[in-house]
Amino acid sequence: MESDRARVGRDAGVKSPLRLLLSEHAREQLAPAIARVLDGRPHVFVTAAPGVDADIAFVSRDVTGLSTKHAVLPETQDFYDAMLGAPGLRWVHLHSAGADRPVFAELLRRGVALSTSSGANAAVVAQTALAGLLALARRLPQLMAAQRERRWAPLIGSGLPRDLAGQTAVIVGWGPIGRQLGALLALLGLKLIVVRSSAAPADPGIETVSFEDLATVLPRADWLVLACPLTDRTRRLVDADALALLPAGAQLVNVARGECVDEPALIAALETGRLAGAFLDVFAHEPLAADSPLWDMPKVIATPHSAGFSDGNGARVAQMFLDHLAAYADERCSVNLPPERP
Repeated sequence: MESDRARVGRDAGVKSPLRLLLSEHAREQLAPAIARVLDGRPHVFVTAAPGVDADIAFVSRDVTGLSTKHAVLPETQDFYDAMLGAPGLRWVHLHSAGADRPVFAELLRRGVALSTSSGANAAVVAQTALAGLLALARRLPQLMAAQRERRWAPLIGSGLPRDLAGQTAVIVGWGPIGRQLGALLALLGLKLIVVRSSAAPADPGIETVSFEDLATVLPRADWLVLACPLTDRTRRLVDADALALLPAGAQLVNVARGECVDEPALIAALETGRLAGAFLDVFAHEPLAADSPLWDMPKVIATPHSAGFSDGNGARVAQMFLDHLAAYADERCSVNLPPERP
């Protein structure tokens, strides 16, 4: 039976304290800012533990730590379990731009709203992708191998690299990363072709096709750059047939998700020389297995899903969370939240 106190509070429109699930580190960093944003609304911080309930969760970078979506460390799993076990959870904000980890799919099935930090690290990822492309274009893997061997091997002796100006980059994905990378490549004189969700022009003068029409532009791609989200439409988008359509000498840059590429087909294309090189920051399974041939291929740069890491990302992600929280507190929700439970 409802108590008199609870009934009076409900009738008076008094809201119960908002329960926020944060890591200890995030709580220490953000508690004062959260109090300012909530502007007097009662709230409590809860920690990841069995039986805990929460209304809102913030998955900060320190929560995932060194976990991947394929190999989840115990401390990360504790936080995931707390979210999955919280019956009152309505909204989760993620530090990442993507929400393709299994735990988030399960929360979506439950009707929990998710907001991502898309754009927070876009400039950093675009810069990393550009660095990888330039390294391949200027044959830095070849030069660095010669350095390790203490061997003087000027490029004039192995064939001169092509000028980048005039080459064509097919950019798959036109979100914050794709757009910033496209602007950088255009400054270097590359022609852009954009592949994205729809064929509506990405920008005036830029040829644009949908994901389903990728094959029509691959024969013109000197560079195939993946910067798209992982969805049903992009999973294994670059398969053996797609790789076979690339012209001789084409190279791949992947800062999207490893599952966007058929990895065995990619390895085969690199081994045969069909694909001239690749910069890969993401893989079908992470961590990349120690026995993967990708580690030792002379024309492959393999990095451990680190394209977006930068010391400024944490502050940008936190501000995104606080902005959403402010909208939530003002009932101007900027994420698609279900009605608040009584």
